[in-house]
Amino acid sequence: MEKKKCPHCGMPLNNGICALCGYKDGDQIQNNFSHIQNNNSHNEEKDQKYCKHCGQLIDSECIICPKCGKQVESLKSDDKNIIINNSASSSASAVSTSHVSIPRVKTCNKWVAFCLCLFLGFLGGHKFYEGKIGMAILYIFTLGLLGIGVIIDLISILTKPNPYYV
Repeated sequence: MEKKKCPHCGMPLNNGICALCGYKDGDQIQNNFSHIQNNNSHNEEKDQKYCKHCGQLIDSECIICPKCGKQVESLKSDDKNIIINNSASSSASAVSTSHVSIPRVKTCNKWVAFCLCLFLGFLGGHKFYEGKIGMAILYIFTLGLLGIGVIIDLISILTKPNPYYV
């Protein structure tokens, strides 16, 4: 059986009497409680309360008693909505968009690229069509990377969807 606790200070009652404030179970406040009662009026000014477990006078906002370390009350869950505003001013957005380069996507027909690779692959014709000028010049100087690059490109062009994007 759990011992009763004093309704005024929270201490356990021994034989129905509180050792701290003198409260008797079933009776009104005893004379020993007068100093606690005076402290109570003083507590209301300071917003203090008694720990439910040890009877220590603590701040009313305390969740855990500093003396006994037990939880006095449950945690309050303040569900505050956090609003994040990511809108930028017009001058800042103009500056940021001027530095952003959007990659251009070129649409290529699979069969045009295949024919160019088949007939002009050693000169990089299909690479010029795709817009890869550097690779096209390399194909011109190496004759389509000695013909091996042209064969690999023929196979890779056949496996691409029509149209494909470069």
